[in-house]
Amino acid sequence: MFKYIVKRLLISIIILLGVSVIIYTLVRLMPTDFLTQKYGPILQTNSGFREQFEKFKEMYGLADSSFAGIMSGYFQWLGNLFKGDMGTSFIYQKPVAQIIGENMWISFAIAVVATILQFLIAIPLGITSATHQYSVRDYATTVFTMIGISLPTYFFAAIVIKIFAMDLGWFPNTGLVDPSKDFGSDFAGTMTKIGDMAYHLILPIFVSVILSIGGLMRYTRTNTLEVLNADYIRTARAKGLSEKKVVYKHAFRNTLIPLATLLAGILPSLFGGMLITEQVFGIDGIGGLAYKALRQGDIPFIMGYNMFLAILTVIGTLLSDIMYSIVDPRVKLGK
Repeated sequence: MFKYIVKRLLISIIILLGVSVIIYTLVRLMPTDFLTQKYGPILQTNSGFREQFEKFKEMYGLADSSFAGIMSGYFQWLGNLFKGDMGTSFIYQKPVAQIIGENMWISFAIAVVATILQFLIAIPLGITSATHQYSVRDYATTVFTMIGISLPTYFFAAIVIKIFAMDLGWFPNTGLVDPSKDFGSDFAGTMTKIGDMAYHLILPIFVSVILSIGGLMRYTRTNTLEVLNADYIRTARAKGLSEKKVVYKHAFRNTLIPLATLLAGILPSLFGGMLITEQVFGIDGIGGLAYKALRQGDIPFIMGYNMFLAILTVIGTLLSDIMYSIVDPRVKLGK
């Protein structure tokens, strides 16, 4: 196991280097950059500003857009990264590591709650759908989940806001806390603020859960159907075991084996934020900040954020392989 982990980590370093080259090149090849967007209007009205603008581009490392210039900028960024410096964001004027550390926890809280609810709802739905194949329950569950899969996030979120926030007035439609309230700095005020934040996050979490349970439910249903048709399940039934024991003791355990592979995608999504959801609900999470940085060509933040997600993806994939071997003892990790 130890040799396998070390080997995977060494391979991951090569993969991360390749990912960083691709991301940096794509960002530098964007049709516009941060300085052009910021000072473009001034250049159109003040031709004398051109010289100062060129100095700004040299200072930000954006003056040379040739292949050699892009590679020079990349190796400069890589050298700083090895020193523990992810750079300073052009837009937010703060170290990238500090921005990620300060803003990812709201996104993390939303994603954790949504993921837990997703598994608690989708897996039982998938099992009951499989055990009642072609029944009304199966068709109803399938239709419900397919609707969730098909609806775009921004469209479904807009419907939810219209119904539950604007028409019924049950929940706030935007923001993380009520700006009109003064919560204070004492313990009671802190707890009240946390409660207000939880109240504001109900709709975003609801949208995330409804739109995400469909894929996991269908995945669980398919795996359960395959397991229920296995020979050992027929043997268990022939021995006179109850259907409940057959399904939840024998079939369910083997259904979890393919689900272990989903861990690879869960970890980066927990910290990466829900970009569209955060935008629609006006939540200042890491996803919303990344979207703004991408639109304005904030190279240090884009690089830091995407490499952060790439590292989480590599770790998630490794954990997925390890979990797979734990869930299924027949699987042996390669040396």
